[in-house]
Amino acid sequence: MWADGAPVPASAAWREGDPLGDRQLLSIGPLTLEGGETLPDVTIAYETWGTLSPTGDNAVLVLHALTGDSHVLGPAGPGHPTAGWWDTLVGPGCPIDTDRYFVVAPNVLGGCQGTTGPATNAPDGRPWGGRFPFVTTRDQVRAEIALADALGVESWAFVVGASMGGMRVLEWAVTAPERVRALGAIATTAQTTADQIAWAHPQLEAIRSDPGWHGGDYYDLPEGQGPHVGLGIARQIAHTTYRAAVELDERFGRTPQGAEEPLGGGGRYAVQSYLDHHAGKLARRFDANSYLVLTESMLSHDVGRDRGGVEAALGTVTARALVVAVDSDRLYLPEQSDRVAAALPGADGTHLIRSDYGHDGFLIEFDQLGPLVREFLG
Repeated sequence: MWADGAPVPASAAWREGDPLGDRQLLSIGPLTLEGGETLPDVTIAYETWGTLSPTGDNAVLVLHALTGDSHVLGPAGPGHPTAGWWDTLVGPGCPIDTDRYFVVAPNVLGGCQGTTGPATNAPDGRPWGGRFPFVTTRDQVRAEIALADALGVESWAFVVGASMGGMRVLEWAVTAPERVRALGAIATTAQTTADQIAWAHPQLEAIRSDPGWHGGDYYDLPEGQGPHVGLGIARQIAHTTYRAAVELDERFGRTPQGAEEPLGGGGRYAVQSYLDHHAGKLARRFDANSYLVLTESMLSHDVGRDRGGVEAALGTVTARALVVAVDSDRLYLPEQSDRVAAALPGADGTHLIRSDYGHDGFLIEFDQLGPLVREFLG
């Protein structure tokens, strides 16, 4: 239970039989993973907007971040616990104009909103749970390539994403350069660093140390008995890296939360209440196992692995490139975007968003990001 007292489900994953909402489901068959294991029947959940042109030249692929999903735009409702997460950037008349483009947004492999992941059923009819295999960024992109094949998209006019989504953008452009005509890599990196791995480690340990995790097999547990405490702590650690110190200091300072007394009275500071709030929100819309799987896939990310290094790999990319960083980002530092921009032949340097919000600036600073995308797409 969190501070508001409402019960927390063992998992908030989308499960077979739940309302579909706007998502569509597509089976792409078996997928052999980099680690050598094979997922026998992979389903991709995705949403689309707009219409594919007769020549197929107007398709845009939007790739979500760690706790995002395919619901880029549209209201919350049955099947969708939250409203669209990038509806200022995608939609009719928006910089990615759905009156002009056919926009596709898949839920990532290993996710929890319809695409095959730990909460979906294995061949024995039980959820994969802790048995779900390790997947890499490259595995996720190979699944998305199969989706593109099924949709009849030979090449994308634009592949765009931020954070974890940006990792897949770069992997797409290196794995299948002939299929990416333009890319947008926002607040991301070509290679996960030791610092990012270090921030992720206690998040993984928080979930695995929760008594409610049960080795990943918790889907049939009653409300309040799953690994929501561990998932919430993981979110609190992560959220600290998503925002900037200046915002937290100016917004909260050392103010107590309401009438609570933090000085020996067991109460919280306002910033602690804020983190508790975000912990509870995520526990009610996400899945702990997917958090583990996707975080570990991010740790695997290195476009230069077995390709001669980052610069050599990015040097093979033929797409026009828009590289965007947030100046206050303390998770994916602007110099990591500088490295990407310097190595991509089609980039014109790093475009810097100035923000007090840190990494989350890619979701907040539409007045800066929107014009960059609109101008880039012409």
